[in-house]
Amino acid sequence: MELSDYQARSRRTAQYPRESWLAYPALGLAGEAGEIAEHAKKAIRDEGGVVAEERRAAMSKELGDVLWYVAQLATELELDLDEIAAENLEKLLSRQRRGVLSGSGDER
Repeated sequence: MELSDYQARSRRTAQYPRESWLAYPALGLAGEAGEIAEHAKKAIRDEGGVVAEERRAAMSKELGDVLWYVAQLATELELDLDEIAAENLEKLLSRQRRGVLSGSGDER
């Protein structure tokens, strides 16, 4: 499935207050990312860093929720997920070619 297709199809399930068009998906994204982080923490703490199959399945569902919120936020900002993905990959490959993948700051 193409990201832009997912973006368009997932939009049919977007039900939240229009006055919260920016805050709702941004806060939802943060919350779902937090759930992924919580699973990672528990895998480290309780499972010695090994991700059991049950946790992997749970994380897959949470990553789906992250993707949904990213898609809604992109749509609200009139951005296309395919373009976002392509631009991000181009940026990362440029950094790799220049040997500046590690480090900090957007302008490297």
